[in-house]
Amino acid sequence: MSMIPQSQNVDYDSLWKKSLVRVTDEFSLPPVILQVDDAIIGTLGNFSASTGKAKAKKTFNVSAIVAAALINGQVLEYRASLPSGKRKILYFDTEQSPFHCKLVLQRILKLAGLPLNQQPENLIFSHLREISDPAIRCEVIRKAIYEIEGVGLVVIDGIRDLILDINNPTQSTILIGNLMQWTSERGIHIQTVLHLNKGDDNSRGHIGTELNNKAETVLQVTKDPTDPDRSIVSPAFIRSKPFENFAFRITDEPDHINVPELDTNFQDEAITSKTAFDYTELTEDQHRQALEVVFSESEGELGYGELVDALRKGYAEIVGTTYGIGKTKKLLTFLKNKRMITLKNKKYLYEPNFYY
Repeated sequence: MSMIPQSQNVDYDSLWKKSLVRVTDEFSLPPVILQVDDAIIGTLGNFSASTGKAKAKKTFNVSAIVAAALINGQVLEYRASLPSGKRKILYFDTEQSPFHCKLVLQRILKLAGLPLNQQPENLIFSHLREISDPAIRCEVIRKAIYEIEGVGLVVIDGIRDLILDINNPTQSTILIGNLMQWTSERGIHIQTVLHLNKGDDNSRGHIGTELNNKAETVLQVTKDPTDPDRSIVSPAFIRSKPFENFAFRITDEPDHINVPELDTNFQDEAITSKTAFDYTELTEDQHRQALEVVFSESEGELGYGELVDALRKGYAEIVGTTYGIGKTKKLLTFLKNKRMITLKNKKYLYEPNFYY
């Protein structure tokens, strides 16, 4: 049976010529819009995925990504940098009711530090649960992507609801093909969310296989087996260099708009080394000099992301060694345990009267 579409007027000559790549062609690197530490997890013209089993807090994790993109800053470990003219974000939820979708929207705003009673200019939130036909859901998303100008990031929370049969190879291939076409033609990044099977860590159905094969990055969100209140984010697949796993917990807010909060005490046992880190061999005076540099350009307090960057620079200036991101985070834990740095109201303070 022929796979060539007979009912369409396809200009195959034009498609062939457009597909050619010559050694003399010049192409620019795709703009990076999402990172974790130095690892690239999202660029314009590509798509990525977040996967995890039920109740792993995948939507909380995606909310942090959207919040970072909304402010072009850092939330949890995600750092966003959408270019001018590409600041709009489209969020499509296929599973939840309007009530719960509003909670997700408010969670994003709270993470971004924006008013909860004012619709953000650059975030458009759509719930598609009430549309029963997957093909119509898919067309609604396509229409929005192509008609709304200035879009840089699109989230599809519940991609399996865009096809009838997740184990159908043809439907899955067409859907992933749509994602590749939309991202390429519109110069956007699409972040999708897909559940994992209960019994293993494989993405559900053929659609999961296609996602794993074609996505720029696949983030896996899992419950910590030693602490059910903690969720761990890891790079299941990434074209860039992998980032170190990080973890978050869900806050218990009086207004019930709970948000993910970085667990700075988390240490991944898989990468914990028995070798002593050289910062443990520094003298009290060296630590003091470095920390004075770290906090010298602030008003005495720093947020988590700011502190990690400042620690790298400050210790490099005094000690002459530039620590990597992972090592710097372990340095921060060391400094907290020694009470050289304390955490108050989500800000880190230098305690000059520490006892080493």
